[in-house]
Amino acid sequence: MDWTILLWVLGLIAVAIVAIPIIASTKPDTFRIERHSTINAPPEKVFPLINDFRQWTQWSPWEKKDLALKRNYSGAPSGKGSVYEWEGNKNVGKGRMEIIESTAPSQIVIDLRFISPFKAHNAAEFTFTPTGNATMVNWAMTGPNVFMSKVMSTFVNFEKMVGKDFEQGLANMKAAAER
Repeated sequence: MDWTILLWVLGLIAVAIVAIPIIASTKPDTFRIERHSTINAPPEKVFPLINDFRQWTQWSPWEKKDLALKRNYSGAPSGKGSVYEWEGNKNVGKGRMEIIESTAPSQIVIDLRFISPFKAHNAAEFTFTPTGNATMVNWAMTGPNVFMSKVMSTFVNFEKMVGKDFEQGLANMKAAAER
């Protein structure tokens, strides 16, 4: 056995064990993922697609990732106080959303809690800005960037990964609203 190679590999592992937490500690304490799209429909037509969780099956990218997704709706039928809980496969996990602000037809804020495969408490915000006969829809998610998330983000680009889902959701929303 070549001890030089073994020592070199062990040295690399030791450097990684020290470097990864140091790199992670330089990451910000909060995150924001944001995408926007122009939809050729007035805000009054786009707003209900988000304000009523039952409408999410038309456009949410996660609804298509588990065809056996279990859904539970409670609280108000739409708007503030409306609750949506889901449980699905490893691609969608388990969680809960509640609309905590609904100002028709300009803004919706959602309290978003992931239960599994990881725990997280975030906020999702949708804003609707009229632009002529169209609507600029902005979708943002914000939350704390806890240490484990910082470590994971040294290997996985969550902004790109979740941003891709936002882009797909906005494209689906556009198709639904423009029908």
